[in-house]
This record gives sequence, C-alpha cells and structure tokens, in this order.
Amino acid sequence: MKSITPAPETVPALGLRQNLAQFSLLVLVNAFVGGMVGLERAILPLIAEREFGLVSKSVILSFIVGFGFVKAFTNLAAGRFSDRIGRKGLLVAGWIVGLPVPFMLMWAPSWGWITAANLLLGINQGLCWSTTVIMKIDLVGPQRRGLAMGLNEFAGYFAVAITALASGYIAAAYGLRPAPLYLGIGIAAAGLFLSIFFIRETHGHARHEAKGQGGAVSVPFKEIFTLTSWRDRNLFSCSQAGMVNNLNDGMAWGLFPLFFAAANLSVERIAVLAATYPAVWGVCQLFTGALSDRVGRKWMIACGMWVQAGGIGLIAAASSFSPWMTGAVLLGVGTAMVYPTLLAAIGDVVHPSWRASAVGVYRLWRDAGYAFGALLSGIIADLLGVVWAIAAVGVLTLVSGLVVALRMSETLAKRKTTGGNG
Repeated sequence: MKSITPAPETVPALGLRQNLAQFSLLVLVNAFVGGMVGLERAILPLIAEREFGLVSKSVILSFIVGFGFVKAFTNLAAGRFSDRIGRKGLLVAGWIVGLPVPFMLMWAPSWGWITAANLLLGINQGLCWSTTVIMKIDLVGPQRRGLAMGLNEFAGYFAVAITALASGYIAAAYGLRPAPLYLGIGIAAAGLFLSIFFIRETHGHARHEAKGQGGAVSVPFKEIFTLTSWRDRNLFSCSQAGMVNNLNDGMAWGLFPLFFAAANLSVERIAVLAATYPAVWGVCQLFTGALSDRVGRKWMIACGMWVQAGGIGLIAAASSFSPWMTGAVLLGVGTAMVYPTLLAAIGDVVHPSWRASAVGVYRLWRDAGYAFGALLSGIIADLLGVVWAIAAVGVLTLVSGLVVALRMSETLAKRKTTGGNG
C-alpha cells in the first residue's frame, strides 16, 4: 500500500513585495479607521458650543479625555492579545464596536451621549489601528519597516484630513448634525466588510520571523511593560515622545476649532485648517518613514518634535489665517517625522515574539497623551485662556525632543533583543 506523504508546511514569505495584496488591503482598512476620527475633527467642538451651549473648555474636551484613556488601554490589550490569539479577530471586533458611533453622534440628546460614543470610538481605534500596525510589521519583516509604517500612518491620517474637510463643508451647507455623520456609517460598514472577508491572519509571519532569530523568547508581560515604559532608554524615549506627540494632537483636536472660531472664521475655513495638519502629516509620512530607514530614527524623532513645537508656537502667536496655515503645515511635517519613525524604532529593538505586546505598551502611553493633552489644555484654557494653553503644550513638545536627543541611541540596523539592559 502506497504511503501518503504529508504536504509540506507553507512557509510565510516576509517582505513588502511578497505580501503586496494583503498589505494594500490593510492600508485601505486603516484609511477607514482614520476616517472615523476625522469625522469629528472640525465639527464636534463646534457642536459642543453651538448645540449644547457648553462654555467650559474642560467640559468640551471631556470627549477627548474619555477617548484617549479608553484607546490607550485598548491598545495595551490589543497588543497583548495579538501575541496570544492572533490579529484578525481583534480587527473585526473593533469594527463591530465602532458601528454604533455615527448613529450616537447624530442622535445624541445630551453631551453625555457624545462622550459615550467616543468611548466606543476609543475601543474601535485601539483595536483596529493597533492590529493594522502589527499586521503590516508582520508582513514586511525586518526590512523596510519604516516605509511600511509610513504607508500605514499616511493612509490613516490622510483619511483623517479628507473626512475632516468633507464633514466641515457638509456642515456648512446642511448643518452640524446629522448630515456630516452619514459618512461614518459608510466608513464603518466598509471597514467591517473588508476585515471579515478579505483580510487574512498574519500571526504566522511573526512566528516565522522569530524562528530566524532563534525561536520564541518568553518574556513576562510585567517585564515587557517596565522595559517599554522606562527601563530601556530607547523604548522610554519612544514612549514619552509618543505621549507628548498625541498630547499636542489632543490639544489641537479640541482647542484649535474653538480658537479659530473665536477669531470669527467660517466653518469652511476652520475645516481647511483642521484638515491641513493631518493632510500634511499623512502625505509626508510616505517619505519620512522610508527616510528613517536610510538616515536613522533618533534625529528624525528629536527634530520632528522640535518642528512640531515651532508650528504650535506660531499658531499661538498669530492672529490671522495665513500664519495659522503655516503653523498647521509645520505641525504636520513635524508629526510626520515622528509618527512612523517611533513605531519603526520599537520594531528595531524588540524581539518578534513579544513585539505586539511592546507596541501595545508604547501605544498605551502614546494615546494616553490624548487624554492628558485634553485635560491639561482644558484646565489652562479655563484659567488663563486658550492662547496660554496652546503655548504651554508647545513648550512640552520642545522638551520632549530634548529628552530624545539626550537619552536615545540610534536603533536602525540594531538587532538587539532588549532584556533589562536599560
């Protein structure tokens, strides 16, 4: 009787070209993830003032506080469970949680409903954005990691800009609610459909890469958390820079529309300014991520924080549209220098077998910055005024760049597996 020879095990291929179809689908899915946030960038602070009559900046920015903390801890869970159970299920779950969000924003009878919708949005963003980041890192392997992250963040934040601009123009024509939020229904449905039927699991790619580096490395989660948070100098530098980056983004999201509206700008011009910053951020990441693969990570991050600080300072000091536009462009360029480079640096340092967990810890700190930024800028704005709040965040951003310059070493081309050597 002839014996049956088992089929050889399929070995996952690593590389951008080898996984171009799946990589491209993940880029598209992340564009839908960014679009969910972009819906709010131009109109939600105006809804707070004009429809709900809110005056306190701290109360208005409460929706960002809830969003930031929920997204931060969801990132942590997404990273850990991605290593334990895989990526795709978490991506699908994130879209299911995000489906009610546009309906809640449209029909909200009180500001509490808006805050609750943003808690769900935080879960959606934490699960979906984290998994698309991790899955792209899985697919490309150790080479061209900066380019991969640049493409990922380009898709997400260019979509933020497009939907912010579109929602602002729709609001100017048809009112702040419900018309601009119809976009969100289509975005959430499309993201869920693609994630269920077209996205494939990538956990096997990470396991295959780990075999090439001596197999899986067992690292307790407590060790991963402390290394990424403060014990390792490079990972600490990345975590604090990510947190301050999103701290200033949380301030921009909540205060910039109110600041520009107080200068009697129309909703359309506010939408243009609200869209310019993420649009520049998104497009420039097509180049900055790949550039960090050539010139290194450290000085891209430090200089990017300083360019952000300059843009924020210019917006705080100016009182007309043109310099505000220049400041928004600088803020976008600086953020583009930082955002994909931080993720690439994390990938440089950690072992593939616990990389998703480390990314989750980093994204915990990074997206907690939304909440800290909203809290800090809201309190300062209520006590001293909006200009002082914007300027204070600019100073913090400058200091964060100094921390990177003084504490971080270059991570590019280092295949170090961090293990308590911080």
